[in-house]
Amino acid sequence: MPPLRFNAFVMNTNSHIHHGQWRHPDARQVDFENVDVWVDLARKLEEGLFDAIFFADIVGLYGAGDGPYDVNVREGLQIPNHDPAVLLSALAVNTEHLGLAFTSNVLQQHPFHFARQISTLDHISKGRVAWNIVTGTLENGARNFDLEHLPEHDERYRWAQEYVDVTYKLWEGSWDEGALLKDRERGIYSDPSKVHKIYHRGERYRVDGPHLPSPSPQRTPLLFQAGASDTGREFAATHAEGVFIIAPTPEIAADNIRETRRLAVAAGRRAEDVKFYQGIAFVVGSTEEEAKRKEQELEEYLSIDGYLAHMNYAAKEDGTSYPPDTPLADVETNASKGLLTWLRQSITDHEPVVADVAALLSGRRIVGTPEQIADQLEVWQRAGVDGFNIFNWRIPDSYTEFIDHVMPVLRERGLAQTEYAPGTLRQKLFGSDYVNERHPAAQYRGAFGEKS
Repeated sequence: MPPLRFNAFVMNTNSHIHHGQWRHPDARQVDFENVDVWVDLARKLEEGLFDAIFFADIVGLYGAGDGPYDVNVREGLQIPNHDPAVLLSALAVNTEHLGLAFTSNVLQQHPFHFARQISTLDHISKGRVAWNIVTGTLENGARNFDLEHLPEHDERYRWAQEYVDVTYKLWEGSWDEGALLKDRERGIYSDPSKVHKIYHRGERYRVDGPHLPSPSPQRTPLLFQAGASDTGREFAATHAEGVFIIAPTPEIAADNIRETRRLAVAAGRRAEDVKFYQGIAFVVGSTEEEAKRKEQELEEYLSIDGYLAHMNYAAKEDGTSYPPDTPLADVETNASKGLLTWLRQSITDHEPVVADVAALLSGRRIVGTPEQIADQLEVWQRAGVDGFNIFNWRIPDSYTEFIDHVMPVLRERGLAQTEYAPGTLRQKLFGSDYVNERHPAAQYRGAFGEKS
Protein backbone atom coordinates (compact mmCIF):
# COMPACT_ATOMS: atom_id res chain seq x y z
CA MET A 1 0.00 0.00 0.00
CA PRO A 2 1.30 3.51 -0.75
CA PRO A 3 2.00 5.93 2.11
CA LEU A 4 -1.02 7.75 3.47
CA ARG A 5 -1.36 11.50 2.99
CA PHE A 6 -1.92 13.92 5.87
CA ASN A 7 -3.33 17.45 5.95
CA ALA A 8 -3.87 19.60 9.04
CA PHE A 9 -7.47 20.82 8.78
CA VAL A 10 -7.64 24.24 10.43
CA MET A 11 -9.34 27.60 10.18
CA ASN A 12 -8.12 31.16 10.76
CA THR A 13 -10.43 31.55 13.74
CA ASN A 14 -10.83 30.70 17.40
CA SER A 15 -13.32 27.81 17.33
CA HIS A 16 -13.37 25.72 14.16
CA ILE A 17 -14.65 22.12 14.47
CA HIS A 18 -14.38 21.10 18.12
CA HIS A 19 -16.10 23.86 20.02
CA GLY A 20 -15.24 24.89 23.55
CA GLN A 21 -11.65 23.63 23.37
CA TRP A 22 -10.26 27.16 23.11
CA ARG A 23 -10.91 27.54 26.85
CA HIS A 24 -8.11 25.09 27.69
CA PRO A 25 -4.99 26.93 28.93
CA ASP A 26 -2.79 25.19 26.32
CA ALA A 27 -4.99 26.11 23.35
CA ARG A 28 -3.11 28.64 21.21
CA GLN A 29 -6.01 29.01 18.76
CA VAL A 30 -7.47 31.54 21.19
CA ASP A 31 -4.79 33.89 19.79
CA PHE A 32 -5.33 32.94 16.16
CA GLU A 33 -4.85 36.54 15.03
CA ASN A 34 -1.16 36.25 16.03
CA VAL A 35 0.70 35.16 12.89
CA ASP A 36 3.34 33.43 15.04
CA VAL A 37 0.75 30.81 16.04
CA TRP A 38 0.43 29.79 12.39
CA VAL A 39 4.08 30.09 11.44
CA ASP A 40 5.04 27.87 14.38
CA LEU A 41 2.37 25.34 13.43
CA ALA A 42 3.36 25.31 9.74
CA ARG A 43 6.98 24.70 10.62
CA LYS A 44 6.00 21.83 12.95
CA LEU A 45 3.81 20.28 10.24
CA GLU A 46 6.67 20.49 7.75
CA GLU A 47 9.02 18.93 10.27
CA GLY A 48 6.45 16.12 10.58
CA LEU A 49 6.23 15.73 6.78
CA PHE A 50 2.55 16.64 6.53
CA ASP A 51 1.47 17.21 2.94
CA ALA A 52 -0.49 20.39 3.56
CA ILE A 53 -2.11 22.77 5.96
CA PHE A 54 -5.73 23.02 4.82
CA PHE A 55 -7.73 26.12 5.79
CA ALA A 56 -11.51 26.03 5.96
CA ASP A 57 -13.33 29.34 5.61
CA ILE A 58 -16.79 30.93 5.73
CA VAL A 59 -18.04 34.39 4.78
CA GLY A 60 -21.11 34.57 7.02
CA LEU A 61 -22.78 33.35 10.18
CA TYR A 62 -24.23 29.90 10.82
CA GLY A 63 -27.96 29.79 11.38
CA ALA A 64 -31.06 31.26 9.81
CA GLY A 65 -30.55 34.50 7.91
CA ASP A 66 -32.67 36.51 10.33
CA GLY A 67 -32.04 34.32 13.36
CA PRO A 68 -30.09 35.08 16.53
CA TYR A 69 -26.31 34.75 16.49
CA ASP A 70 -25.42 35.29 20.12
CA VAL A 71 -24.08 31.73 20.44
CA ASN A 72 -21.75 32.28 17.48
CA VAL A 73 -20.30 35.45 18.96
CA ARG A 74 -20.13 34.22 22.54
CA GLU A 75 -18.36 30.99 21.58
CA GLY A 76 -16.04 32.62 19.06
CA LEU A 77 -17.59 30.10 16.65
CA GLN A 78 -15.87 31.09 13.42
CA ILE A 79 -16.36 34.75 14.33
CA PRO A 80 -14.09 36.56 14.37
CA ASN A 81 -12.36 34.89 11.46
CA HIS A 82 -9.64 36.18 9.16
CA ASP A 83 -8.89 35.72 5.46
CA PRO A 84 -6.80 32.55 4.97
CA ALA A 85 -5.49 33.66 1.57
CA VAL A 86 -3.68 36.59 3.15
CA LEU A 87 -2.23 34.36 5.86
CA LEU A 88 -0.88 31.91 3.28
CA SER A 89 1.62 34.50 2.08
CA ALA A 90 3.28 34.48 5.50
CA LEU A 91 3.29 30.69 5.65
CA ALA A 92 4.68 30.39 2.13
CA VAL A 93 7.85 32.31 2.98
CA ASN A 94 8.35 30.38 6.24
CA THR A 95 8.13 26.89 4.73
CA GLU A 96 9.66 25.07 1.78
CA HIS A 97 7.59 21.95 1.10
CA LEU A 98 4.29 22.19 2.99
CA GLY A 99 1.23 22.48 0.75
CA LEU A 100 -0.97 25.53 1.35
CA ALA A 101 -4.66 24.79 0.77
CA PHE A 102 -7.47 27.25 1.36
CA THR A 103 -11.21 27.45 0.89
CA SER A 104 -12.87 30.07 -1.28
CA ASN A 105 -16.58 30.28 -1.98
CA VAL A 106 -17.63 31.00 -5.57
CA LEU A 107 -20.08 33.60 -4.22
CA GLN A 108 -17.44 35.74 -2.55
CA GLN A 109 -15.07 36.87 -5.30
CA HIS A 110 -15.21 37.57 -9.01
CA PRO A 111 -13.33 34.77 -10.79
CA PHE A 112 -10.97 37.18 -12.58
CA HIS A 113 -9.75 38.62 -9.28
CA PHE A 114 -9.64 35.21 -7.62
CA ALA A 115 -7.60 33.65 -10.44
CA ARG A 116 -5.08 36.49 -10.10
CA GLN A 117 -4.89 35.97 -6.34
CA ILE A 118 -4.26 32.23 -6.75
CA SER A 119 -1.53 32.74 -9.34
CA THR A 120 0.20 35.24 -7.09
CA LEU A 121 0.17 32.82 -4.16
CA ASP A 122 1.37 29.99 -6.36
CA HIS A 123 4.32 32.15 -7.47
CA ILE A 124 5.14 33.17 -3.88
CA SER A 125 5.02 29.56 -2.66
CA LYS A 126 6.82 28.14 -5.72
CA GLY A 127 3.83 25.98 -6.62
CA ARG A 128 2.35 24.80 -3.33
CA VAL A 129 -1.18 26.28 -3.44
CA ALA A 130 -4.43 24.31 -3.44
CA TRP A 131 -8.01 25.57 -3.75
CA ASN A 132 -10.91 23.96 -1.93
CA ILE A 133 -13.88 24.78 -4.18
CA VAL A 134 -17.07 25.44 -2.20
CA THR A 135 -20.47 26.69 -3.26
CA GLY A 136 -21.57 28.16 0.06
CA THR A 137 -24.11 26.88 2.56
CA LEU A 138 -24.85 29.96 4.66
CA GLU A 139 -27.86 32.21 4.17
CA ASN A 140 -26.05 35.06 5.90
CA GLY A 141 -23.03 34.52 3.67
CA ALA A 142 -25.15 34.93 0.55
CA ARG A 143 -26.72 38.12 1.91
CA ASN A 144 -23.23 39.55 2.45
CA PHE A 145 -22.64 39.46 -1.31
CA ASP A 146 -25.68 41.23 -2.77
CA LEU A 147 -27.98 38.19 -2.83
CA GLU A 148 -31.44 38.19 -1.30
CA HIS A 149 -31.20 34.49 -0.45
CA LEU A 150 -28.79 31.60 -0.72
CA PRO A 151 -29.38 30.07 -4.17
CA GLU A 152 -30.79 26.57 -4.27
CA HIS A 153 -28.34 23.72 -3.86
CA ASP A 154 -28.14 22.56 -7.48
CA GLU A 155 -28.13 26.14 -8.78
CA ARG A 156 -25.03 26.82 -6.70
CA TYR A 157 -23.24 24.02 -8.52
CA ARG A 158 -24.28 25.46 -11.89
CA TRP A 159 -22.74 28.71 -10.72
CA ALA A 160 -19.58 26.87 -9.67
CA GLN A 161 -19.31 25.25 -13.09
CA GLU A 162 -19.12 28.61 -14.86
CA TYR A 163 -16.81 29.98 -12.18
CA VAL A 164 -14.22 27.25 -12.65
CA ASP A 165 -14.52 27.54 -16.44
CA VAL A 166 -13.46 31.18 -16.21
CA THR A 167 -10.54 30.41 -13.94
CA TYR A 168 -9.39 27.47 -16.08
CA LYS A 169 -9.40 29.67 -19.17
CA LEU A 170 -7.29 32.27 -17.40
CA TRP A 171 -4.83 29.85 -15.81
CA GLU A 172 -4.42 27.44 -18.72
CA GLY A 173 -5.31 29.30 -21.91
CA SER A 174 -4.33 32.94 -21.57
CA TRP A 175 -0.54 32.47 -21.58
CA ASP A 176 1.18 29.96 -23.84
CA GLU A 177 4.31 28.15 -22.75
CA GLY A 178 7.35 30.29 -23.49
CA ALA A 179 5.43 33.57 -23.50
CA LEU A 180 7.50 35.05 -20.67
CA LEU A 181 10.92 35.95 -22.14
CA LYS A 182 12.60 38.62 -19.96
CA ASP A 183 14.84 39.33 -22.94
CA ARG A 184 16.94 42.35 -21.97
CA GLU A 185 18.91 42.49 -25.24
CA ARG A 186 15.84 42.69 -27.49
CA GLY A 187 13.74 44.60 -24.99
CA ILE A 188 10.95 41.99 -25.03
CA TYR A 189 9.57 41.04 -21.64
CA SER A 190 6.76 38.80 -22.97
CA ASP A 191 5.89 37.60 -26.46
CA PRO A 192 2.63 39.31 -27.52
CA SER A 193 1.81 36.45 -29.90
CA LYS A 194 1.63 34.06 -26.94
CA VAL A 195 -0.57 36.09 -24.55
CA HIS A 196 -4.29 35.89 -25.31
CA LYS A 197 -7.61 37.28 -24.19
CA ILE A 198 -10.18 34.62 -23.32
CA TYR A 199 -13.43 36.47 -24.22
CA HIS A 200 -15.58 34.47 -21.82
CA ARG A 201 -19.30 35.16 -22.24
CA GLY A 202 -21.50 33.25 -19.83
CA GLU A 203 -24.70 33.41 -17.80
CA ARG A 204 -23.04 35.21 -14.89
CA TYR A 205 -19.68 36.49 -16.08
CA ARG A 206 -18.18 38.45 -18.93
CA VAL A 207 -14.38 38.32 -18.84
CA ASP A 208 -12.11 39.47 -21.64
CA GLY A 209 -8.69 38.84 -20.09
CA PRO A 210 -5.87 38.32 -20.56
CA HIS A 211 -4.83 36.83 -17.23
CA LEU A 212 -2.56 39.43 -15.65
CA PRO A 213 -0.07 37.14 -13.89
CA SER A 214 2.33 35.05 -15.94
CA PRO A 215 1.88 31.27 -15.55
CA SER A 216 2.61 30.09 -12.02
CA PRO A 217 4.44 26.81 -11.33
CA GLN A 218 1.19 24.82 -11.28
CA ARG A 219 -0.94 27.13 -13.45
CA THR A 220 -4.17 25.66 -12.05
CA PRO A 221 -3.81 25.08 -8.29
CA LEU A 222 -4.32 21.63 -6.87
CA LEU A 223 -8.11 21.28 -6.57
CA PHE A 224 -10.07 19.99 -3.56
CA GLN A 225 -13.82 19.61 -3.26
CA ALA A 226 -16.15 18.15 -0.65
CA GLY A 227 -19.41 17.52 -2.48
CA ALA A 228 -21.35 14.64 -0.95
CA SER A 229 -24.82 15.10 -2.45
CA ASP A 230 -25.52 13.57 -5.86
CA THR A 231 -24.87 16.90 -7.59
CA GLY A 232 -21.83 17.65 -5.46
CA ARG A 233 -20.36 14.22 -6.09
CA GLU A 234 -20.69 14.66 -9.85
CA PHE A 235 -18.94 18.03 -9.60
CA ALA A 236 -16.15 16.53 -7.50
CA ALA A 237 -15.73 13.60 -9.88
CA THR A 238 -15.35 16.02 -12.78
CA HIS A 239 -13.07 18.63 -11.20
CA ALA A 240 -11.47 17.56 -7.92
CA GLU A 241 -8.06 16.01 -7.49
CA GLY A 242 -8.62 15.64 -3.76
CA VAL A 243 -12.08 14.88 -2.33
CA PHE A 244 -12.73 15.65 1.33
CA ILE A 245 -15.15 13.17 2.92
CA ILE A 246 -16.52 12.83 6.45
CA ALA A 247 -17.89 9.30 6.29
CA PRO A 248 -19.13 7.80 9.59
CA THR A 249 -17.57 4.37 8.89
CA PRO A 250 -14.96 2.87 6.56
CA GLU A 251 -17.72 0.86 4.89
CA ILE A 252 -19.71 3.98 4.00
CA ALA A 253 -16.49 5.66 2.87
CA ALA A 254 -15.80 2.72 0.55
CA ASP A 255 -19.23 3.03 -1.07
CA ASN A 256 -18.79 6.77 -1.54
CA ILE A 257 -15.31 6.38 -3.01
CA ARG A 258 -16.38 3.66 -5.44
CA GLU A 259 -19.27 5.75 -6.71
CA THR A 260 -17.23 8.94 -7.08
CA ARG A 261 -14.45 7.10 -8.91
CA ARG A 262 -17.08 5.56 -11.22
CA LEU A 263 -18.36 9.04 -11.98
CA ALA A 264 -14.82 10.27 -12.60
CA VAL A 265 -14.29 7.55 -15.19
CA ALA A 266 -17.64 8.41 -16.78
CA ALA A 267 -16.41 12.02 -17.03
CA GLY A 268 -13.35 10.91 -19.02
CA ARG A 269 -10.89 10.71 -16.15
CA ARG A 270 -9.22 7.75 -14.46
CA ALA A 271 -10.07 6.43 -11.02
CA GLU A 272 -6.56 7.22 -9.76
CA ASP A 273 -6.91 10.88 -10.80
CA VAL A 274 -8.80 11.49 -7.54
CA LYS A 275 -7.51 11.05 -3.98
CA PHE A 276 -9.87 10.81 -1.00
CA TYR A 277 -9.24 12.41 2.39
CA GLN A 278 -11.28 11.37 5.41
CA GLY A 279 -11.85 14.03 8.07
CA ILE A 280 -11.13 12.76 11.58
CA ALA A 281 -9.63 13.68 14.96
CA PHE A 282 -7.31 11.70 17.22
CA VAL A 283 -6.71 11.30 20.92
CA VAL A 284 -3.25 9.80 21.50
CA GLY A 285 -2.04 8.13 24.69
CA SER A 286 0.98 6.07 25.59
CA THR A 287 -1.49 3.50 26.94
CA GLU A 288 -5.16 2.90 26.22
CA GLU A 289 -6.00 4.11 29.72
CA GLU A 290 -4.11 7.36 29.20
CA ALA A 291 -5.87 7.95 25.89
CA LYS A 292 -9.27 7.49 27.50
CA ARG A 293 -8.28 9.80 30.33
CA LYS A 294 -7.26 12.49 27.82
CA GLU A 295 -10.52 11.95 25.93
CA GLN A 296 -12.47 12.58 29.13
CA GLU A 297 -10.56 15.82 29.67
CA LEU A 298 -11.43 16.96 26.15
CA GLU A 299 -15.09 16.22 26.71
CA GLU A 300 -15.11 18.42 29.80
CA TYR A 301 -14.47 21.37 27.49
CA LEU A 302 -17.00 20.50 24.76
CA SER A 303 -19.64 23.10 23.94
CA ILE A 304 -22.92 21.48 22.93
CA ASP A 305 -24.33 24.88 21.96
CA GLY A 306 -21.34 25.41 19.68
CA TYR A 307 -21.82 22.13 17.83
CA LEU A 308 -25.53 22.72 17.30
CA ALA A 309 -25.02 26.28 16.07
CA HIS A 310 -22.23 25.17 13.73
CA MET A 311 -24.28 22.63 11.86
CA ASN A 312 -27.05 24.94 10.62
CA TYR A 313 -29.49 22.09 11.29
CA ALA A 314 -30.90 23.29 14.61
CA ALA A 315 -32.84 26.17 13.09
CA LYS A 316 -35.65 26.44 10.54
CA GLU A 317 -35.68 28.97 7.72
CA ASP A 318 -37.73 31.36 9.86
CA GLY A 319 -35.05 31.33 12.56
CA THR A 320 -36.99 29.24 15.09
CA SER A 321 -35.37 26.13 16.49
CA TYR A 322 -36.25 22.55 15.69
CA PRO A 323 -37.27 20.73 18.87
CA PRO A 324 -34.41 18.50 20.12
CA ASP A 325 -36.46 15.36 19.45
CA THR A 326 -37.02 16.22 15.76
CA PRO A 327 -35.86 13.31 13.56
CA LEU A 328 -33.02 14.34 11.26
CA ALA A 329 -35.06 12.83 8.44
CA ASP A 330 -37.57 15.66 8.96
CA VAL A 331 -34.99 18.46 8.90
CA GLU A 332 -35.23 20.60 5.77
CA THR A 333 -31.94 22.15 4.67
CA ASN A 334 -30.50 24.08 1.76
CA ALA A 335 -27.03 23.63 3.23
CA SER A 336 -24.75 20.57 3.33
CA LYS A 337 -27.21 17.88 2.30
CA GLY A 338 -24.61 15.14 1.92
CA LEU A 339 -23.25 15.74 5.42
CA LEU A 340 -26.75 15.53 6.88
CA THR A 341 -27.14 12.14 5.20
CA TRP A 342 -23.85 10.94 6.69
CA LEU A 343 -24.93 12.13 10.13
CA ARG A 344 -28.10 10.10 9.81
CA GLN A 345 -26.11 7.05 8.75
CA SER A 346 -23.88 7.33 11.83
CA ILE A 347 -26.61 6.08 14.19
CA THR A 348 -28.08 2.66 13.61
CA ASP A 349 -29.64 1.77 16.97
CA HIS A 350 -32.32 4.49 16.88
CA GLU A 351 -33.71 7.19 14.63
CA PRO A 352 -31.23 10.09 14.93
CA VAL A 353 -32.69 13.37 16.14
CA VAL A 354 -31.50 16.97 16.33
CA ALA A 355 -30.22 16.43 19.87
CA ASP A 356 -27.82 13.77 18.54
CA VAL A 357 -25.98 16.18 16.24
CA ALA A 358 -23.47 17.42 18.79
CA ALA A 359 -22.57 13.90 19.88
CA LEU A 360 -22.23 12.80 16.27
CA LEU A 361 -19.92 15.66 15.38
CA SER A 362 -17.71 15.45 18.44
CA GLY A 363 -17.53 11.68 18.07
CA ARG A 364 -15.55 11.56 14.81
CA ARG A 365 -12.35 10.48 16.51
CA ILE A 366 -9.92 7.61 16.97
CA VAL A 367 -8.77 7.12 20.54
CA GLY A 368 -5.86 4.92 21.57
CA THR A 369 -2.17 4.25 21.53
CA PRO A 370 -0.10 5.07 18.44
CA GLU A 371 -0.21 1.41 17.46
CA GLN A 372 -3.99 1.23 17.86
CA ILE A 373 -4.43 4.41 15.83
CA ALA A 374 -2.18 3.05 13.08
CA ASP A 375 -4.28 -0.13 13.02
CA GLN A 376 -7.44 1.91 12.46
CA LEU A 377 -5.84 4.02 9.75
CA GLU A 378 -5.00 0.83 7.89
CA VAL A 379 -8.69 -0.12 8.02
CA TRP A 380 -9.61 3.21 6.42
CA GLN A 381 -6.90 2.77 3.82
CA ARG A 382 -8.23 -0.66 2.86
CA ALA A 383 -11.62 1.04 2.36
CA GLY A 384 -10.02 3.21 -0.32
CA VAL A 385 -9.05 6.31 1.67
CA ASP A 386 -5.80 7.89 0.44
CA GLY A 387 -5.25 10.26 3.34
CA PHE A 388 -6.71 12.23 6.20
CA ASN A 389 -7.71 15.80 6.94
CA ILE A 390 -6.90 15.86 10.65
CA PHE A 391 -9.20 17.92 12.87
CA ASN A 392 -7.69 19.49 15.94
CA TRP A 393 -8.87 19.83 19.51
CA ARG A 394 -6.13 22.25 20.42
CA ILE A 395 -3.45 24.00 18.38
CA PRO A 396 -0.66 22.96 18.28
CA ASP A 397 -1.00 19.98 20.68
CA SER A 398 -3.27 17.87 18.47
CA TYR A 399 -0.71 17.93 15.66
CA THR A 400 2.41 17.81 17.82
CA GLU A 401 1.20 14.62 19.54
CA PHE A 402 0.31 12.99 16.23
CA ILE A 403 3.65 13.91 14.65
CA ASP A 404 5.76 12.90 17.64
CA HIS A 405 4.01 9.65 18.53
CA VAL A 406 1.85 8.31 15.69
CA MET A 407 3.95 9.25 12.66
CA PRO A 408 6.96 7.11 13.73
CA VAL A 409 4.71 4.04 13.96
CA LEU A 410 3.19 4.77 10.57
CA ARG A 411 6.65 5.13 9.03
CA GLU A 412 7.72 1.81 10.47
CA ARG A 413 4.75 0.27 8.64
CA GLY A 414 5.43 2.16 5.40
CA LEU A 415 2.22 4.18 5.87
CA ALA A 416 3.80 7.66 5.99
CA GLN A 417 6.38 9.34 3.80
CA THR A 418 9.96 9.54 5.08
CA GLU A 419 10.92 12.59 3.01
CA TYR A 420 9.30 15.11 0.71
CA ALA A 421 9.40 14.55 -3.01
CA PRO A 422 10.78 17.58 -4.90
CA GLY A 423 8.68 20.05 -6.84
CA THR A 424 5.22 21.54 -6.66
CA LEU A 425 2.39 20.24 -4.51
CA ARG A 426 0.82 18.51 -7.52
CA GLN A 427 4.21 17.04 -8.44
CA LYS A 428 4.53 15.63 -4.94
CA LEU A 429 1.06 14.04 -5.02
CA PHE A 430 0.55 13.16 -8.69
CA GLY A 431 3.94 13.38 -10.40
CA SER A 432 3.13 16.37 -12.62
CA ASP A 433 3.19 20.15 -12.17
CA TYR A 434 0.07 20.71 -14.30
CA VAL A 435 -3.36 19.09 -14.36
CA ASN A 436 -3.28 16.06 -16.64
CA GLU A 437 -4.83 15.98 -20.10
CA ARG A 438 -7.97 14.26 -18.75
CA HIS A 439 -8.89 17.17 -16.48
CA PRO A 440 -11.44 19.65 -17.91
CA ALA A 441 -9.00 22.54 -17.41
CA ALA A 442 -6.62 21.00 -19.96
CA GLN A 443 -9.01 21.69 -22.84
CA TYR A 444 -8.13 25.39 -22.68
CA ARG A 445 -4.40 25.02 -23.31
CA GLY A 446 -3.69 26.74 -26.59
CA ALA A 447 -7.41 27.38 -27.17
CA PHE A 448 -7.24 31.15 -27.57
CA GLY A 449 -4.27 31.72 -29.87
CA GLU A 450 -6.42 32.42 -32.90
CA LYS A 451 -8.13 35.31 -31.07
CA SER A 452 -4.96 37.13 -30.01
